[in-house]
Order: sequence, then structure tokens, then C-alpha cells
Amino acid sequence: MPTFSAHDGTKLAYHVFGEGRPLVCLPGGPTDSAYLGDLGGLSAHRQLIRLDLRGTGQSAAPEDAASYRCDRLVDDVEALREHLGLDRMDLLAHCAGANLAALYVGRHPEHVSKLALITPSVRAVDATITGDLRRETAQLRRDEPWFPEAYAALEAILAGKATADSWRAIAPFSYGRWDEAAQAHHAADEERKNIEVVAAFGAEGAFDPDATRTALARFAPPVLLLAGETDLGAPPRAMAEFTELFPNARLVIRPGAGHFPWLDDADGFVATIAEFLG
Repeated sequence: MPTFSAHDGTKLAYHVFGEGRPLVCLPGGPTDSAYLGDLGGLSAHRQLIRLDLRGTGQSAAPEDAASYRCDRLVDDVEALREHLGLDRMDLLAHCAGANLAALYVGRHPEHVSKLALITPSVRAVDATITGDLRRETAQLRRDEPWFPEAYAALEAILAGKATADSWRAIAPFSYGRWDEAAQAHHAADEERKNIEVVAAFGAEGAFDPDATRTALARFAPPVLLLAGETDLGAPPRAMAEFTELFPNARLVIRPGAGHFPWLDDADGFVATIAEFLG
């Protein structure tokens, strides 16, 4: 397993899959990159470089826990680029990793040739996802057997009355099919979660949405945003607003897909990303 040193000396790990031009992949969570797998077979088209964020997976924990904050993780991505010897890189980010990618683009736009954001979080740009939009998106699943319990849990969360059981109950909304594979994927994801990392990632000072929006408006390279039709975390209408922040971006909505579209429709996902990356 290859490693490199961050600028503060923390030893970070990454995983390499496939051959061809490198595609640096930033996980969401924030967590390690294992849940990405090979992104539904994308490694047949590009060499995937999956980074384990500091304190997760095979990467070491830093001496300073405050360095888990998203804006400080930008230096880790830059250290990885330098380690790989890439002047410019194609960058793919999922969910919370899109916040990190947005901040990286804001600070180092000259080092990114193409940017793919998969069901991205919007915290870095402070886009609005209303409760009504989440309800409307959830209703697309109303014929599923698990829907009544999950929808009741969603209402509790939106009312500010969430419990641990509420968050567990809405898990099916994240997947296009709530089958055994999805349930196993979700269970593994929960086991890997490091609460300290999650809490510090979005700590006060992590984001400056106005500055980030200004930077993204100047980012000229091609950008792809990929949304899942049924994803409550990144509903397509909110993703359309995110897309408009870039001067050269397009939005693709995968029918029937949730928050992990490479699991729900691997062939369609890979075809979309491979075509975009060329």
C-alpha cells in the first residue's frame, strides 16, 4: 500500500486500481475510501487513486485533531498531487469529499484539469436543500415496503426530533435498491465512521461559501455533477443550483439511482464518467 507524508508529517495512504491516466478520488463521510470500491468498474478506463483521509483507513491520525477540518485537508490533497508528480490532475469527489474538492479548486485551480462531483454535499457553497425538497424526493420511493417507517423517521429528523433510530431508519433512501448488497454496504460504512473526524471536518471556520462561490465562478475547466434521481442527500434540483456556480459545468441525473450511483447502476455510471473524462 503506497503512502506519502503530508506537510505536517502525518503519514497518509492511498490505494491504486487499474491502469491509464490517474484519476484522484476523494471520499465522502469524511471517512476512508474503501466504500468507493473501484467505482462500479471505472478502473477499467482510468487508474483510480483513492485517498484515505487522515485519521481514517490506512492513514495515520495527526497530532493535531483540528487538522481534520475540511479547509486544512486541502493541503493533504496538494501533497498527494506533488507526491504523484502530476502538474494537473483529473479529480473526482463523492458527497462530503465535494466540499474538499471545491476548496481545493478554489486554492489550486491551475492543478485541476477536469472535476467530477458525485452526489455532492453543498456545505462549502451553502446551497439550500429545503425539507420540502427532501420530502418530495422521498415520495419517489412511496411504493417500497420500507417507506412508511423511513418516511416517519425523515419527518422526525426534519422536525428536529431525530434519534439514532431515525438516522438508521432513513438509510434505504440512500440506495436505489434496498437489497442485501445495499444493506451490507451501509453496515460497513457505519462501522468505519470516526466520530472525531466527522465532528472536526465541518468545525467553525471550515467554510467560506462566498469566497468559494467566487472561486468556482472563475474555474474554467470542464465540470460534471452527477446526481441520483432519488437521492435525499443531494436532490437533483439542488444539484442544478450547484451546477450553475461553474461557468463550464453540466448536470447528469441517473434515473432510479440514490446516493451511491455506482452501486445502483454501475454500467450507466461508468459510461457517464468515462465519457466525461475522455
